[in-house]
Amino acid sequence: MKAMVLHAPGRPLVAELRPDPVPAAGELRIRVEACAICRTDLHVVDGELPDLRCPRVPGHEVVGRVDRAGAGVAPELVGRRVGLGWLGHTCGHCPYCRALRENLCDAPEFTGYTSDGGFASHVVADAAYVFALDEYPDPVAAAPLMCAGLIGWRSLRSAGDARRIGLYGFGAAAHILAQICRWQGREVYAFTRPGDEAAQAHARSLGACWAGSSEEKPPVPLDAALIFAPVGALVPLALGAVAKGGRVVCGGIHMSDIPRFGYDLLWQERELVSVANLTRADGHEFLSIARRAGIATRTTAYPLERANEALSDLRDGRLLGAAVLVP
Repeated sequence: MKAMVLHAPGRPLVAELRPDPVPAAGELRIRVEACAICRTDLHVVDGELPDLRCPRVPGHEVVGRVDRAGAGVAPELVGRRVGLGWLGHTCGHCPYCRALRENLCDAPEFTGYTSDGGFASHVVADAAYVFALDEYPDPVAAAPLMCAGLIGWRSLRSAGDARRIGLYGFGAAAHILAQICRWQGREVYAFTRPGDEAAQAHARSLGACWAGSSEEKPPVPLDAALIFAPVGALVPLALGAVAKGGRVVCGGIHMSDIPRFGYDLLWQERELVSVANLTRADGHEFLSIARRAGIATRTTAYPLERANEALSDLRDGRLLGAAVLVP
């Protein structure tokens, strides 16, 4: 199989030919049709997540066809289109798993981080952690749903029934959530990098009633703000933008240090929370809603061999929507 391999954090990925992986009992092998690039992949490649073991094949927004089933896996799955996300396996017996909070499992596996992922022509997955995508005809369009969509949905659920939603960092997750929010009848306020008029125009085209710089105040107080950019300085800005009783949700796996801020920003029952990973229940719920809402993802496709270029484009803010690798 073909794979783009990380041999050390901070180094470019290397194109390699490897033997095709063989699924063990309970596993299946996916012939990758598309793998979107998530900001978490940048954190992996740049060495910002702990305990990374190399060599590693990144990538956790995988869409493809099952081409081999291990023992104990239904053979009729072969040939079906499935999706594979960040959560690759959980222990099933720790206190969090027993409490149906598998996103906080004490001994998880994460696709493209603790196990090899989808920056390749093939990937092996635990059959219990893939999602059926038979109703998604375009694998490139579906790939960003596997994390940008899933973690975005969990973040939105953390906002409760908030009507005015601020989205800080208008990238892959936010451009999906903006559509869901509008479908649900919520108001969307988009915050981008200063001067990023293209992203602001993109947000308005998706129904945002206001779009501006992350340093600006929205025209009205927000009920909730979701932060997807890994920038700690956005936390006090978002707290200052939400109304009394408002909630700020940090949706990323990594963020730079949050600067010191006065208690007045948190007072009046404002809340600051984080979202960690996702559950399979989140995935099934989101995919059902995404179909009903008619979500259209904006993607830029790259050949697998240009993974380093795609990562650079994401890192430097040159993308609208999501980058997707196609083997």
